[in-house]
Amino acid sequence: MASADQVVIEPSVLYVGTPTYLIATENPDGTANLAAASSYWALGRMLVLGIEVDGQTAANLLVRPDLTVSFPSAPLWRAVARLSDLTGRDPVPAAKAARYRFEPDKFRAAGLTPRASDLVGPPRVAECALAFEARVRRATPGLDGSYLMVEAEVLRVHADRAVLDPTGQHIDPTAWNPLVYAFRHFFERGVEVGWLASSPTAPHPPVLD
Repeated sequence: MASADQVVIEPSVLYVGTPTYLIATENPDGTANLAAASSYWALGRMLVLGIEVDGQTAANLLVRPDLTVSFPSAPLWRAVARLSDLTGRDPVPAAKAARYRFEPDKFRAAGLTPRASDLVGPPRVAECALAFEARVRRATPGLDGSYLMVEAEVLRVHADRAVLDPTGQHIDPTAWNPLVYAFRHFFERGVEVGWLASSPTAPHPPVLD
């Protein structure tokens, strides 16, 4: 129902704003596939990732469950954008043919550098200040069959020293500048406005009055 200050709309996407991530998986020939995505949330040591079923990422994960998730900072948005019309599928699926082209080396195409992981086969992205090594524990088809809900357990966390707090065990939120994807546009993180009492890096409890 419309009102004086709100109307009903039908936007083409519902990406209200989440961190962009780069997911690396292992191809059948042992090389690495790299893809950009933004459907992501975490609870404890588990990640839940939304992955389209017609891409090489989904095909790889259903057979070889190891992956890395690397989080680019805002200055890397062009590298992320370079991946937007590339696919690791050969031949390119019919549904993707109008927009995508096959690229066997997406690290090179994006201008990014693979860095060897410790516990899984797929590499991390060297330019990213924060990266997870993970393993799929469950992949559930979405209701319309076009995507997978991938639940992955984080096995190891890698972080640049520059984004750590003085304890060396927590990410300093004021030093971390993730690339945010909202309605097909890229943004830097905004100004800090507050924190929760449970934050391990906050200077004092929040003032809520």
